[in-house]
Amino acid sequence: MVGEYSGGSPKHHQLVSKRKRLTRILAVTGLCILFYIFGSWQNYAPTRQTEMSTSSKIACDSVPRGGGSSIPSSLSSVSLDFDSHHQFQFNKSKSVQIFLACDMKYSEYTPCQHPARGRKIVRDKDMMKHSERHCPEKEELLNCLIPAPPKYKTPFKWPESRDYAWYDNIPHKMLSIKKANQNWIQVEGDRFRFPGGGTMFPDGADAYIDDINQLIPLTDGTIRTAIDTGCGVASWGAYLLKRDIVAMSFAPRDSHEAQVQFALERGVPAMIGIMGSQRLPYPSRAFDMAHCSRCLIPWFKYDGMYLLEVDRILRPGGYWILSGPPIHWKKYWKGWERTQDDLEQEQNSIEDVFKRMCWKKVVEKDDLAIWQKPINHIECVNIKKAFKTPHICKSDNPDVAWYKDMERCITPLPEVNNVDEVAGGAVEKWPERAFAVPPRISSGSIPSITTDKFREDNDLWNDRVTHYTKIVNLLSKGRYRNVMDMNAYLGGFAAAMVKYPVWVMNVVPANSNVDTLGVVYERGLIGTYHDWCEAFSTYPRTYDLIHAAGVFSIYQDRCDITYVLLEMDRILRPEGTVVIRDTVDLLVKIKAISDGMRWNSQIMDHESGPFNPEKILVAVKTYWTGEEIKQS
Repeated sequence: MVGEYSGGSPKHHQLVSKRKRLTRILAVTGLCILFYIFGSWQNYAPTRQTEMSTSSKIACDSVPRGGGSSIPSSLSSVSLDFDSHHQFQFNKSKSVQIFLACDMKYSEYTPCQHPARGRKIVRDKDMMKHSERHCPEKEELLNCLIPAPPKYKTPFKWPESRDYAWYDNIPHKMLSIKKANQNWIQVEGDRFRFPGGGTMFPDGADAYIDDINQLIPLTDGTIRTAIDTGCGVASWGAYLLKRDIVAMSFAPRDSHEAQVQFALERGVPAMIGIMGSQRLPYPSRAFDMAHCSRCLIPWFKYDGMYLLEVDRILRPGGYWILSGPPIHWKKYWKGWERTQDDLEQEQNSIEDVFKRMCWKKVVEKDDLAIWQKPINHIECVNIKKAFKTPHICKSDNPDVAWYKDMERCITPLPEVNNVDEVAGGAVEKWPERAFAVPPRISSGSIPSITTDKFREDNDLWNDRVTHYTKIVNLLSKGRYRNVMDMNAYLGGFAAAMVKYPVWVMNVVPANSNVDTLGVVYERGLIGTYHDWCEAFSTYPRTYDLIHAAGVFSIYQDRCDITYVLLEMDRILRPEGTVVIRDTVDLLVKIKAISDGMRWNSQIMDHESGPFNPEKILVAVKTYWTGEEIKQS
């Protein structure tokens, strides 16, 4: 029986063995969990300590330098300190570099459109290459701060700024003398007054625009974006604004001193630019309307190349308006000091170019002539059988426009299924257009950007702008007029700002992986391509607020960010504001540089809270002028 029992009991021993193995497994598992919790606690405890010390620190740099400016009250609550808690180790023993003021001769310095540098270029009188962008070499870059004129004053608020500007801010009387009979600009005591006149509308831009409105629809939201070539002081663009049309005005820095500077001082969108040998820095199919009022551009020359460039940047169905030579030449030929035959030949040449481009003439009445671009190229195929030139371009990307030579060919339009379909897709009327899905996105022509991503981006920037109004308390109070977004992406920031009396220059970096500037224009907003390793095409002191989201992450390995910050300082008005979103490490580096630029700045938490690695730097440029240079 014993033998039988011994031989029949392996189940009992196996059970005991299994229990021992299970006990060992549970013990090891328990120890692992215990050590994991202990290790997590060790890493977590200093973080909590850091958060507590960070949230209790108050900024020391709250006293304005140079006089007259300080951080807005909403920014003076809490300053975050990240100096020793992240990978970027800020060397506190290293003194801050103090940037001195440049000589007063640089007060209106435009680095890439500097007349002295342009004169070194071989002058082509027709192509105007000397007035195109010619940026300084690295050894020529200024390492100083551009001074404001000695008696500089904060510009008038919009809409008063449309009609007035302080003389001391732009002390140039030449235009008021040279254009006295055309009502461009007048000097009245300590200020300029802008009566709204122009070479072809001495009675005022308002009445001139009303005349245009009798010929094409300007007030039903169909036309939202416009471009004015050779804009003068931008009165045409200034008076379009009350009709909810935003115009990109441009003119060269030439003998009409400071015309673009006057435009921006008035709170009107403008850039230094010229119809020369290179494409304008805008995408194809961007503008609803283009305008030339005696802009003196030789439209019919070079096989109609300049008209072909207008064709490239106009939306399908867009309008081109011409007043001045040669329109209505039978009335004005003596005053224009040209022969009747010369003017008639010029008009016939322009008409011929338009026929070859498949455009139609809408109307010619009194001093105005208006043409319209076709909505697609279906019928143009038949027209091109009769006119072999200009041919349809074969280039891959019509949106490429940064230092890209103009082409003497017709920019092809996206294909359509019938003659009534708008090539590339129709856009909504303004104001619905600002938040409607742009055709470039709905058609899937922008890689990786879907309708859902577009809507998410809109929601994101609505939340962010709401947050900005809390940390920059002057944002919603009319303090800012001219605003720049240095990295606009889909234009979400600008769209969220339309509720305020501002306009936004949406900049898409020329080296971006995804070109989104066409989307910005389809939303009824304006902007330009630019490379922030170079100076922007504007005068000093022309923007009230500069917004930079992720800009320094893009450029930190491409160029010295010190010069990017100096360029921001050049174009920022005294007491203007900068909002920079980026990683903590970069913001600490930026703050270290900007502390020597007479900026008062603070690093703040992301709107979602302290645990987001992205932070926000808000800075205010202090008020100082060239008067300090004279006294030193």
